[in-house]
Amino acid sequence: MKHLTLFVAACMGLVTLISCGGSAANQPPTADGFASIEEELNNEFGDNAYYTELTITHNKSIGSIITTMVTDAPESLKMGQWTYSQGVWKQTSEVSLEIPENTKAEDFMFQLNDKINLETLGGLVEKSMGHLTEEKELENPSLQMAFVKFPKNGDLAQTEYNVFLQPEHGGTTFSYRYDLKGALIEMDY
Repeated sequence: MKHLTLFVAACMGLVTLISCGGSAANQPPTADGFASIEEELNNEFGDNAYYTELTITHNKSIGSIITTMVTDAPESLKMGQWTYSQGVWKQTSEVSLEIPENTKAEDFMFQLNDKINLETLGGLVEKSMGHLTEEKELENPSLQMAFVKFPKNGDLAQTEYNVFLQPEHGGTTFSYRYDLKGALIEMDY
């Protein structure tokens, strides 16, 4: 009987870890947490997916919410808008793109790779939180939203990482804009 009780307890613990602990929604807004979110995106859409939009919002009660516009076939000019919340992906719409003549659709999209990645974005969230804590003396700032801002003209060099933070109990929103190398472009509130 003792072995059966231990076995049941171990199974329940494993189910809890699988259902909660590994979910991208439960990851902290850090470099490692965002790397897990990128892994979730790659698992859902593939390593070669193309994006035009990718936003991570954070809600303390439900965790991270991911919204994205993605395709695995850019030449089709069809993209799906998807939302990930509480461990579940849901397609919210399908969008048809229009691009200038004599251009390729992928010129107006980005992929998650060495140049653009969520681990870097998560690291910039951490850096921004540290800045608010040190410079503005705000304890426990929280992530409101972080996103990759890809320019409409498709110029990769103009891509930005954007981070929006708030004090722990709400109030003023502090925005940070960084270039792809992580250099601060502007901080505003």
